[in-house]
Amino acid sequence: MSRVLIRVLLILGFILLLFGIAFDAASTIVIGILMLVGGFALANSNVLRKEEVVESWSTLIENGQGKANNIFQETKRFIEESKAPSIKMEKTQVSPGIVRGMLGTRRDFLIVTDEENYRLRPYRILLNARDYVNKFDISRYLTYRPTFWQTFFSLIPFVSLLPKGLLSLDLFDQHDLRAYATNAHHCLLKAVEKLMMSLNQDPF
Repeated sequence: MSRVLIRVLLILGFILLLFGIAFDAASTIVIGILMLVGGFALANSNVLRKEEVVESWSTLIENGQGKANNIFQETKRFIEESKAPSIKMEKTQVSPGIVRGMLGTRRDFLIVTDEENYRLRPYRILLNARDYVNKFDISRYLTYRPTFWQTFFSLIPFVSLLPKGLLSLDLFDQHDLRAYATNAHHCLLKAVEKLMMSLNQDPF
């Protein structure tokens, strides 16, 4: 539902903005701009929608409760040590939907983004670690969400700056995406392995 709302706000906002400019209607321009801003704000909020998930992985560790910060810090350190180019990392809270987020349903994630290739920027890696009953749950999601500017330019007819998915990426972009995602995954596995060894458990 939120995805439909975002599309409606962006499309109507863009149409009203063009209409207001064409007919010199200031109020229509303002409404169009407000709708565009609202649509972009919703599109770029910290919401993880199920339709954005391209691929996922998870594991459970016995008796690892309370170690979430260790996993976040060690994964970030391993990614930095890997010298992967132009990687941005941010720890933030993510919700499964706009309404549930407003009601306080959120979880901590480390978000990893490739900032070098604009065609890869929609592909984010979200890493989560949390207590689950008497176990420790670790998850990784590869997600697809267009950036602010890609969403904006995609509204312009005949402009195709927005990749529609993995199949629209050329071979080299797919190669780079796999390398960037695999590197982040391996760094997460190293953090998990380090935690398991500290708990005197056999790693994978």
